[in-house]
Amino acid sequence: MTTVDIMTPQTAEVTQIETQSPEEEWQPPMPPTDLIFDDGEPLESSRHRVTMNALIRSYRHHCAGRNNFFVGGNMFVYYSSQQVKNKEFKGPDFFIVLDVPPDPARQGWVVWEENGRYPDMIVELLSDTTEVNDLGEKKALYEKVFKTKDYFVFHPFKVNSLQGWRLDSYKGYQPIEEDSRGWLWCESLHLWLGTWKGVIEDDDAVWLRFYDEVGNLVLLPEEAEQQRADTEQQRADAERQARLDAVSQLLQMGLSVEQVAQALSLTVQEVEAVR
Repeated sequence: MTTVDIMTPQTAEVTQIETQSPEEEWQPPMPPTDLIFDDGEPLESSRHRVTMNALIRSYRHHCAGRNNFFVGGNMFVYYSSQQVKNKEFKGPDFFIVLDVPPDPARQGWVVWEENGRYPDMIVELLSDTTEVNDLGEKKALYEKVFKTKDYFVFHPFKVNSLQGWRLDSYKGYQPIEEDSRGWLWCESLHLWLGTWKGVIEDDDAVWLRFYDEVGNLVLLPEEAEQQRADTEQQRADAERQARLDAVSQLLQMGLSVEQVAQALSLTVQEVEAVR
């Protein structure tokens, strides 16, 4: 800080005023760093938790090998200092941010630490206590502040509750029309969102799941492993059946049972059972 003498013409008096030196120019306040990443509030039910985890795990498996996205669940999204001051915690049940490093060490999504990026896609899992807020205040926040491109809601205990909106630059959120299967297209991810009936973690229910562009279920890692094992078993069964089908032909050609068994990698008992 420096002082400058100024003479007032009317009074011929010298007045001293303080001025800022260049290095003391005003700087914007630093964003808060004392952030809370857990408010201790659990999800509404076990099915809500399983639904969230299924979306996270299946999407990660679908995008295995890619390192340009972040997927989060039940995590706070911080977007303003005033929000922190008011303790207005906003934690989408499921969200995806595209074209960012994955960084699994993130405890939450802090917009000012992420170059101003907001989630590209959000899913809120409705409950009787959160439905009004998810369809009202939160929907308005995601539309007007986050400008999240695709927003979906689903009640894990209500089969026909799936709804979605796509952000229009001029008209705001516009409803996404369901197809003949009741699925909704997510333009951001190039995936369908729809329901699937089956068992996850011992719970036989109707779940919210991803489907690829041609309608294949986006699998969980364990489902993909089971599919691989089933395919391998089917291949092995088909190969064995082909060998068994060749037994009669080789016997008719004059080969002995032992010779046929050796040629087809079968046991003598298996060959004799086909005769």
